[in-house]
Amino acid sequence: MRNLTPATITQAFADYARNAPSARTRDLLVSLAGHLHSFVRDNKVTQAEWGAAIDALTRAVKFTDDKRNEYILFSDLLGVSSLVDMVNAATAGTPSSVLGPFHIEGAPELPNGGDLWKGQVGEPLVVSGRITDETGAPATGAVLALWQNSGNGLYAQQDPQQAATNYHARLTVAPDGSFAFSTVRPVSYKVPEDGPAGDMLRALGRDAWRPAHLHMIVQAPGHKPLITEFFPEDDTYLDRDAVFGVRAPLVLPFTHATDRAALPANLAARDTLPMPVWTARLDLKLPAA
Repeated sequence: MRNLTPATITQAFADYARNAPSARTRDLLVSLAGHLHSFVRDNKVTQAEWGAAIDALTRAVKFTDDKRNEYILFSDLLGVSSLVDMVNAATAGTPSSVLGPFHIEGAPELPNGGDLWKGQVGEPLVVSGRITDETGAPATGAVLALWQNSGNGLYAQQDPQQAATNYHARLTVAPDGSFAFSTVRPVSYKVPEDGPAGDMLRALGRDAWRPAHLHMIVQAPGHKPLITEFFPEDDTYLDRDAVFGVRAPLVLPFTHATDRAALPANLAARDTLPMPVWTARLDLKLPAA
């Protein structure tokens, strides 16, 4: 096409894509190009500014490997990961949140009532709750995938001193939907900021901090899977989470228990945990599939 102008290039892009084999792919890419074109026009982006953006994406390759993906970090820090979650979230049940980069498949099985803490650094936490459907009936056959950072703020993938699956587990809930386990109280931490995504944060005057949280994926037959995370209500960074993952219903009280009799009866470490111990109650509702 000849004689293109800033006003006609977006339609030209759409016209060039008219023979795309997938209509959905065409719609997505034409929309993306249109938004990018509008961004350039509206902001009169210079060659130097666009070159800096390309350079940031090029440098992101150097920071991406099997343990870290700088492109996912950009997506998280720009709020895109959270927005994709929100526009696809179920309208009923416990809210979802972002998956994050540290979930692993094939985590070891943890018995209901089992212990993930095992005396490691940090304050122990007892988590208990119940998984139900929207009517309050047990979500039969529910399985929890659990993961979190350790008491030093690092996930197992970030810390060569930890076992590869430390604080990762799969737990099958009881027939009545109840579950319990002991772990470490998660702590706030900074997302990686030594690469181009960190440069973006500094350019915006933003924090790199995430509030402490527990990750879960909940799956049960006949229900939609739930990817979510839970946050202690006393965390400093709840209102400036770097990846925009906090949802009000996912912010919970973490309280001290002073009496062992108040802890779940099936808790493996019930008689050995140092008292008082942190506790959190997580009751989750799953929408039907």
